[in-house]
Amino acid sequence: MNMIRTCVTPDKFFLYGLHKPAYTVSNLRAGKNVERLGTIDGESVMENHVNFPDGSLNIGKADWIFEIPNPFPFKGTTFIDQEWAEASARDYRRIRLPDYEPTSMSESLRKAGVSASFFSQLPSAVLLSLATCSTDPQDLIQLAEMSCAIEKNEAGLPLGLQYRKKKNGRIRPVFQNHALFEAVANNVYLPDIYKRVMVLRPGAQGGSEIVGEWSNGHKSHVFEYLRRNSYIPGGHYAANMADDTVRYSINNLSIDDILGLRHLYYQRTFIRLAEQLGIDLPEKQETVLPDELERIRLKILQAMTAQDKTSPATLWGWNFGFDYAPTGYRLHASHQQIHQQYAMIPENVTAYGGDPENPCGEIPAFGCGDMVAEVMRHYRTQTGSDFFDDYITCIHNNRRMDGRGDRESSLVVWEDEHAMLFVPKAQTSQWELQLMAKKDERGNVVGNIVEADPATRASFDRGILLAQKSLAGLRARMVTSIEYPKRIGRKGEPGQHLLYAFLPRLPQSPGAFSEAQLRFINGHYPEDFAAVCRQQLLEID
Repeated sequence: MNMIRTCVTPDKFFLYGLHKPAYTVSNLRAGKNVERLGTIDGESVMENHVNFPDGSLNIGKADWIFEIPNPFPFKGTTFIDQEWAEASARDYRRIRLPDYEPTSMSESLRKAGVSASFFSQLPSAVLLSLATCSTDPQDLIQLAEMSCAIEKNEAGLPLGLQYRKKKNGRIRPVFQNHALFEAVANNVYLPDIYKRVMVLRPGAQGGSEIVGEWSNGHKSHVFEYLRRNSYIPGGHYAANMADDTVRYSINNLSIDDILGLRHLYYQRTFIRLAEQLGIDLPEKQETVLPDELERIRLKILQAMTAQDKTSPATLWGWNFGFDYAPTGYRLHASHQQIHQQYAMIPENVTAYGGDPENPCGEIPAFGCGDMVAEVMRHYRTQTGSDFFDDYITCIHNNRRMDGRGDRESSLVVWEDEHAMLFVPKAQTSQWELQLMAKKDERGNVVGNIVEADPATRASFDRGILLAQKSLAGLRARMVTSIEYPKRIGRKGEPGQHLLYAFLPRLPQSPGAFSEAQLRFINGHYPEDFAAVCRQQLLEID
């Protein structure tokens, strides 16, 4: 039997491969095509002789390549080029994206003596590029008014959009250019009054019902929307920052905001489970206060422990950031305004073999946390050891892959008594971070939010905020965050730790054939990225 492919070992250290390439290449080219390429420093001629060598090639010493199996085999393998990683280790400033470059078409036109009305003559691709890249509110106001029909008051300020009833009876905004509308409405530099009218005001994006709300005076305000007809069946919810609490930047995100976003996730999950289990709930239509929510959670735990009929799972995710390529390719997410999405996944789904009226059994309903449970079972069978015990010990015992003792070696970015934020040894995104539940003093493991008491949930809320803040400090602008939970109830895998992954999308990592094969290419050692993230947290108040 082949051993499970993971860098975690019962010996309590990470195991990985190291390629030290040396090889010979038979030259099968018959002719040469030597041409002039240009000049060097404007003087000597440069030609492409080097591209047409004579005879076979002897590659005596190519770059070393580290091959690191992911702790979780379903996430593939990470490859680190030694030359790139050494450059990043020498200069941490390489591990950072540049700030937004100030961009203003209005200013450029003014300097050129061209009327601002020239905007209307620009090609669509240029408009789309400006909508995502401009930092000038005047540019963006013009683009917004070109993208849709906006109603204004006597002072010229936007009041709302103009709508039109379609033939099918649906009412939709009047768009002149829908892609332009989406791009400009998601630009952080668009004045908030336009954002509210175009996308943030309840109802601006459709008839999704608001079924929850969290408010902390004037500090924060979050709405919970029901996504009635969703690709996630059975109830898909989104917690969105409200239109009077605009959050388009992680730098503006506070702990109050995170507490509100997460409270709505906990509340919806616990209420749905309580309803399924027949647990009495408050009759008043209002936000469930933390003490009452904890009472409900404890009743759910007791009821789930006593039954084994069903074992649902939570689904939680967060797409932060938005971008459009001038070609019209959407590069990330659905909107810039900070939001989180969540749902419940059943244990099984009815199966059909071609006739949708006659079921033929059941198949397991997919949940990403189930893949973690499978890894744990295979690991236990093949090694006789507990996966997470070994994984956490490997993290604490971590050694640098370059063998150097004069540089940072820790993978841990932040931790408290309940949770640990760290850099995985094999990052599937070049800047991936993970947040994991820790065992308590009695050796108990939190595998999902139902098993997490208020203190543990507070640690996870803070860890999520710190992960996003550290990445934003490095100028990450698009981050996907997902939860890997244990199944709720007696069928959940014993010892499974609740885990979150934060996956930034970087400009030079589009996701091509390598990533499609689950081969992830990295340009730094994970220990150096952990050190950079710790530096970012020192700058956070």
